[in-house]
Amino acid sequence: MNVKHFIEDKVLVFEITEELDHHISEIIRRRIDYEIQRFMPKRVILDFNRVVFMDSAGVGLVIGRYKTACSYGTKLEMVNVSPKIRRVFEMAGILKIIPIIQDEKIVNG
Repeated sequence: MNVKHFIEDKVLVFEITEELDHHISEIIRRRIDYEIQRFMPKRVILDFNRVVFMDSAGVGLVIGRYKTACSYGTKLEMVNVSPKIRRVFEMAGILKIIPIIQDEKIVNG
């Protein structure tokens, strides 16, 4: 599994470095949930810079992490979303609840 994370100023960033399909989504879900509980950040950012494919399991992963973050009073955001992945998020209605931010706002935002 290739998902890297770092925390800075109560901002937890996850760099997802592979396809988000049903094979990997459960593993990533557990890792993100664990790190949210461990660090109790103010913001969680999912970095999609290296994601080239995502199926419905990936959509479920994002929605589930939104619910988890909200339950801890944490804001969930996304960054570096390709046009292809953005279209999936638009069709699923995710962009109505989870914003896509600009790269420079990761820690400062």
